[in-house]
Amino acid sequence: MIDRLLHHLIPLARVAVAYSGGVDSTLVLKASLDALGTENVIALLAVSPSLPQSEKDEAITLAQQLGARLELLPTEEVNDPAYQANAPNRCYFCKDHVYRALRQFAEQNGIVHVLDGMNAEDTLDVRPGRAAARELKILSPLHDLGFSKQDVRHLAKALGLPNWDKPAAACLASRVPYGTSVTPKLLSQIERAEAALFDLGFRELRVRHHGDVARLEVPEADMLPALQQREAITTALRATGYIYITLDLAGLRTGSMNEVLKARSA
Repeated sequence: MIDRLLHHLIPLARVAVAYSGGVDSTLVLKASLDALGTENVIALLAVSPSLPQSEKDEAITLAQQLGARLELLPTEEVNDPAYQANAPNRCYFCKDHVYRALRQFAEQNGIVHVLDGMNAEDTLDVRPGRAAARELKILSPLHDLGFSKQDVRHLAKALGLPNWDKPAAACLASRVPYGTSVTPKLLSQIERAEAALFDLGFRELRVRHHGDVARLEVPEADMLPALQQREAITTALRATGYIYITLDLAGLRTGSMNEVLKARSA
């Protein structure tokens, strides 16, 4: 499997990798380094209020461990009225800003190819941002080779990547219902709420924002521990500005804010 990926990357010669510190983009970065050498690879991390500080710090540390060159690129999607409006295609405007920033940096440094970490299963959910990737000619080697999420984790583990079992992450704006304006202040509230729960020992979670209500999603295995710590959770989330705290009995799932779109189209 790794040979297929390396052979796919070698003809590209020099690449910039849209890097987030997640397992997918880390695998692409590691494979690119192995295939092309550190002098021909640069990792680009888009930084904005939608990226939690903890995720930024972890991504920086991991890039250093891999010996990769890393550039932090501030992006301005949160200042775009189309992004702030938070329509169902919000992700398009986000990725348009991010990929344009990455593409501009790459071109200024004589790099033709920009890679991302989309895998073969990432198209199964609502992902308007893929249109921006196509428009800006971003390459997705894991998708093109048909690598599933399980394939990615298996290969990342085989290569010794320390984040091979890292839970999937998403930008903080994914916690906000469509139609609710996305602002840096709101994103900060969500970030602080989730950080407080990480401090309580939870590893996988989402705090979905519904005005005064925080809807907590955790895996089924963490529901009982969440109930057992309900007082601590309530205190922590109220300290970040929420009044009502709920535990979603459906559990943690990717893209739960898209469920309303699917219900409306049914």
